[in-house]
Amino acid sequence: MDNTPEQSCIFCSIAAGDAQSEIVYSDDQMVAIKDVNPQAPVHVLLIPREHNLESLNDASKLDLSLLGHLLYIAAKIANRMEIAESGYRVVINTGEAAGQSVAHLHVHLLGGRDLTWPPG
Repeated sequence: MDNTPEQSCIFCSIAAGDAQSEIVYSDDQMVAIKDVNPQAPVHVLLIPREHNLESLNDASKLDLSLLGHLLYIAAKIANRMEIAESGYRVVINTGEAAGQSVAHLHVHLLGGRDLTWPPG
């Protein structure tokens, strides 16, 4: 049995439709789901379908289009979920010390309450 990261990655399973999640947006590059452990009234994860980036540290110029797409869709979802006017936060945790718990690049969209600064 091939033990590639994609086979054991929960986000790859979600993107493939093999694991249950509450999808709020989907296209050919990414899927956006409600976080199962929300840290704000609105907490959406934007997950690239491909498992070619474990973290932002792995990004190259070839990933500029995908990274831009993730941010663009985060803003569209914020509008759709009616948090754009009051404000929202977009976060990419990179590395264990920053809180990254899944080795598959993903973006957090948080809003619906006052978010303090500095975070965590």
